[in-house]
Amino acid sequence: MAERAGLQALNSLRLRASATLLRTPDTQAGLRDVLDEARSLQLPVVVLGEGSNVVLAGDLDALVLRYRGLGREIISEGSEHVGLRVAAGENWHALTVWALDQGFYGLENLALIPGTVGAAPIQNIGAYGVELSEFIDCVEVVDIDSGSMHRLSAAACAFGYRDSIFKGALRDRCVITAVEMTLRRSEQPNLSYAALADYVKADGHEVTASEVHQAVVELRRARLPDPSLMPNVGSFFKNPVVTSAQAEALMKENPSMPVFRLADGSTKIPAAWLIEACGWKGYTQSGVGVHGGHALVLINQGSNSGSAVLDLAGRIQQSVRRRFGCKLEIEPRIYGAAA
Repeated sequence: MAERAGLQALNSLRLRASATLLRTPDTQAGLRDVLDEARSLQLPVVVLGEGSNVVLAGDLDALVLRYRGLGREIISEGSEHVGLRVAAGENWHALTVWALDQGFYGLENLALIPGTVGAAPIQNIGAYGVELSEFIDCVEVVDIDSGSMHRLSAAACAFGYRDSIFKGALRDRCVITAVEMTLRRSEQPNLSYAALADYVKADGHEVTASEVHQAVVELRRARLPDPSLMPNVGSFFKNPVVTSAQAEALMKENPSMPVFRLADGSTKIPAAWLIEACGWKGYTQSGVGVHGGHALVLINQGSNSGSAVLDLAGRIQQSVRRRFGCKLEIEPRIYGAAA
C-alpha cells in the first residue's frame, strides 16, 4: 500500500496527521482529473487551503485536495466600481495589498487574515467592522460528485456571521475555484470599529484607505501571534450572539462586560472577554494553551495531538457555559478521527 501523505506542515496548528492521498491541481482540468481519481478509489474529498482554519483531530481516510489555481482578472469596469474574478489559490492578504495598489477599495479592513481567496467565503471572513459578503457577487464552484461547474450568487451563498452555505448544505460537497467581487474606485475608509478608529487617530486630516490597511496590519500583528512562530488558527471560537434580554441580565451581573448591539436587536458578546473572565488566558495543558495576549487564540506549544486541542476547547466551552450561560461555537473546521 502506498505511503500516506503527511499533513503536519499543511495546517497552521502544526498537528500531526496524514491522509490517504494528497493532490494539488492548479487548473480546473487538473481538478476534474483529481475528482475522477477520488471517485474511482471511492475516497471522500477534503479540501484544504492554507490550513489556517482547520483542526486535524487525527488521520484522514480521504483524498486531501489543495486547489492552487492562480489569477486576478478585471471582468467589469465603471466610473465608481470595478469587478474582479480572483482564483481560489491566491493568498488573501496579497489580494488586499494588490487591490490597494490598483486603486480598488473596500478590502482594507480585512488585511492580514490568513488563508486563500477560496477559503474566504466559507466562513465569510470579517474584521474591524467589515465582512467579505459586502463585496462578493458570486462564487464559482466545482461539484465534487459530478465535476460540474456552478456559479452561486451571493444570495445563494447564504452568508451570515462567520457562516455560509459552504459550512452547511454544501460542506465537503464542492471545491471553490474562484470568487467574483465588486470593489470601489473611491476611498471610503470604514472606521466604524472603535478600536480601529482610536488607533488611526486622524488628527484632523482625512484618513486614507492605505492608512486603514496599515493600521489593521499593525493591530493584528500586535494582538495575534504569527502562526509560523506560534502555531494557531487565529480566533478559535465565534463571538456568541444572545438576545437583548439575556445581554441585559448578564450586564447587571457583569457591569464591565463589553457588548455590541446588532441591527436585528440581538447582542454580540466578545468570546475573548468571556474566556478571560473564566481565568483561561495564559493557561497551558498537555502541550497546548491559551495565548497570553489574546484569550480567543489557542496555541500549540509542542503537542502533535488534535485531541489535546479539542479537549482544552471543550473545557473552555463548559466553563463559559456554566458561568455565563453562553454557548461558544468552535470556528475552525474539524477533520479526522481523534487517536
